[in-house]
Amino acid sequence: MCTEEPRPAALPAAEEALRTLRTGLWHWDTAAGVVTVDAEAARLLGWPPVATTVNENRVRARFHPVDWNEIDGIVRLAVTEDSLAEARLRIMDERGRVVRTVRSRSKPVFHPETGSYELFGVLQEIGEQPPGAAARSAVTGDWRRSREAFLLDAGRALAEARSTAEVLRVAARLSMPGFTPDGLAVFGVTGDHLTVIGHHGHAPGAEGPFAAMPLDTDYPAAQVVRTGRAVYLSSPGDYRRTYPTAWRLAEPFARQSWAFLPLVVAGRTIGAWMAAFSYEVTFTPDERSVLTTVARMLGQALSRAGAAENERELTDGLQRSMLPTLGPAVPGVQLAARYVPTGGGLQVGGDWYDVIALPSGRLALVIGDVQGHDVRAAGLMGQLRVALRAYAAEGHRPDAVLSRAGRFLSGLTDAVPYGATGPAPPGDTAETRFATCLYVEADPRTGELEIARAGHPEPAVRMVDGTVLQHSTAGGLPLGVDPDADYPTTRMVLEPGETLLLCTDGLIETGGHDWDTGWARIRATLEEYAGDSLEELADGLVQAVHGPSSYYTTGPLADRREDDIALLLLRCEHPEPTTPTRRTHLMVAQAEPQRIAAGRQQLRELLHDWADREQVDSAVLMVSEMVTNVLVHTDGDAVLAAEVTGEPGRRSLRVEVTDTSDDLPHRREPGELASSGRGLVLMELLADTWGVEPRGEGKTIWFELSEGPAKPEGADAS
Repeated sequence: MCTEEPRPAALPAAEEALRTLRTGLWHWDTAAGVVTVDAEAARLLGWPPVATTVNENRVRARFHPVDWNEIDGIVRLAVTEDSLAEARLRIMDERGRVVRTVRSRSKPVFHPETGSYELFGVLQEIGEQPPGAAARSAVTGDWRRSREAFLLDAGRALAEARSTAEVLRVAARLSMPGFTPDGLAVFGVTGDHLTVIGHHGHAPGAEGPFAAMPLDTDYPAAQVVRTGRAVYLSSPGDYRRTYPTAWRLAEPFARQSWAFLPLVVAGRTIGAWMAAFSYEVTFTPDERSVLTTVARMLGQALSRAGAAENERELTDGLQRSMLPTLGPAVPGVQLAARYVPTGGGLQVGGDWYDVIALPSGRLALVIGDVQGHDVRAAGLMGQLRVALRAYAAEGHRPDAVLSRAGRFLSGLTDAVPYGATGPAPPGDTAETRFATCLYVEADPRTGELEIARAGHPEPAVRMVDGTVLQHSTAGGLPLGVDPDADYPTTRMVLEPGETLLLCTDGLIETGGHDWDTGWARIRATLEEYAGDSLEELADGLVQAVHGPSSYYTTGPLADRREDDIALLLLRCEHPEPTTPTRRTHLMVAQAEPQRIAAGRQQLRELLHDWADREQVDSAVLMVSEMVTNVLVHTDGDAVLAAEVTGEPGRRSLRVEVTDTSDDLPHRREPGELASSGRGLVLMELLADTWGVEPRGEGKTIWFELSEGPAKPEGADAS
C-alpha cells in the first residue's frame, strides 16, 4: 500500500511575504521625478499604509538631509561597480524628529540617452547599531564629517604633488577615517603588461613577482585594468576562492582584506591601486565610496605628475641642446656661466649665452634675450644663436655681427609660419619678436674688449679691489626691430684680475626690484665676494636673487620667478699688478650729448670710496666741463679715460679727455653773464695739476687729484 508523501505548504505570494517581513517595495524614476511605494514602504515613510505615487520632493522631506545628500554618490558608485546601492537612512516626522532608521537596497539602471536613473528597491526597518559599529555607520554624522575632512586634505595634498614619487609618498601617508590600509601598491600599464609604479608597507624587492605581469593574468589588479571595475576581497577565503592562482603570491604578505580599484583618467583606465588591510574589512558602501574617490584623485594626480615629468624631460633636453657648454679651457682666461629658467610652464625660454672661439685667436662672448617665454621664443633663440655663431666664425667685427643678426631675425619674425594660403592656428600669430643682445670680442692676451650692444643691459666690471662699475657702452636698437640698424663698437681693457659680468635683465629685476634697486643688489654681491672662483661668484649672484640652488629650482620659489636668468663671467688671469689700479673708458659722440651724464656717473662709481667727497664733486664738475667743451667747440667725439692708482688714503686720480681737434684751449676771463669760458678757470682752481697735450691728430686735456683725508660732515669747504 502506497502512502502519499506530504506535500510542502505553498509558498506565500511575494507581496504577502514582504508584508510578513515588514519590507516595503519602491520604484524611483529620476527622469519623471516621481516615486512609487507600496503600502509597507508608505508606512515606513510615515504615511498611511496605502500604495501611492508621489513627487520625489515629498519623499525627500521624510529623509534626514545629510542622508539624502549621500544618495546620489551611492547610486553612482553602484552603477560604476555594477552592484547594489545600499544605504542606511533616517526617517523624520513632520516636526523634523528622527522616528526610525531604514535600510534601502536597490538596483540602479542608468539611461545614458537621458542621463537619468531608474531604481527598484526595498525598505526595511533596522534597530540601533551596536556601539562598535556606530563609529563607522553611514548614518553617523561624525564619521561623515571626518570623511569629508579627510577627502579635502587628501585632494589638496595630491593636487600639490609635482612628481610620481611625491604622489606615492602622499598616498602612503593617507589615513582614512575608520579603516586605514597598511599596504599600498600602484600598478601601471606598459604595452600588454602590468607594471609596479610604486608600493608602500612591503619589503624592498617584494614587487618582483608582480613587476611584469601580463594583463590576461588571473590577478585582481590585472582584472581591474581589463574591466575598469573595482574588486573587493573581504577575507583570505574570498581571495583564495576567486583567484586561486594569484593567492600563492598574495598569501606571504599575511593581509586579511584587499581592495583593487581602477585608476581612471578621461574615461581611460591607466592602472590600478591596491589597498591591503591587516584586519578584515567588510567594505560598506561608505567605505567603497571613500576608496573610489581616493582612487579617482590618485589617478588624476599620477596623470598630472607623469605629464609634468614628460614635459620636464622634454624641456631639459631642449635646454641642454640649445645652451652651449663653455668648451675647453682657454689659457689666461677664466669663465663661468649660469642659466635659470623662469618658473611655471616650459622650463626654457628666450635667454641664452654663448662662448665662441674665433679664427683670430680671440674669444667672443654673447648673451641675449628673445622676447617671450614660450616655445616660439625658445625656437627663435636657437636659430639666432646659430646665426650669431656663423657670422662670428666668418670673422666679422662685433658691429657687423649684430647688424647681420638683426636682419636675420627680422626675416624670421616677419615670415608667416603657416603658409600664405592658410590662417595660423588660434592663439598663434606671426607677430614680430625682438631680441636684446650683447656681443663682446675679447683678446685673452691683452684683455682688450670690443663691445657691441643691441638694447641689452650694459656690462659690469668688478675690479681687483672690489669696486664695481656698470660700464657705459654705446648701443643700438634690439635685434629684429629695424633690419638696417647700426651698432657702434665700444673699446675697453679688462685689467688682470678684473671680472666682467654679462647678464640678462632677469638677474636684475627678479624679486620685485626695479632697475636701480636690482643693480644695487648685484653690486653689493659683487663687492662682498672675497674668493677667487668664478663658479662660486656665479652661484652667489643667483643665490642673491633666489636663495640656495636646491631651493630655487624645486622649492616654493620655483613658481615665483618672473623671468629667465642668464649670466656670463669673464676674468683675465695675468699676474696682478703690484700697484692697485682702476681704469674706466667712455666715448661721447657728437650725436649723444646725453652720455655726459653716464660719464659723470661712471666717475662717481670709480671714486666710490675716495676719502674726500668734495674732491669727487670737483672731479665730476671738471669732467663735465671738459667733455662739454669738446662737443661745443669741435666737430669730433670726446674720449674720456680715468685712472686711479695707489694705496687707499694715498691714491692719485688722473682724468684725460681726448678729441681730434688741433685747436688748443685758451684761458679767458668770462664776464658775469657769460655762458662759457670757465673750463680752464675751474681746472686751475680745483685740480692739483692739469695740462693740455697735443697729439698727432688732436689733443688731450688732463687733470690730476691726490687723495686727501676725509673731511668731517658739515666742515667748511674754504
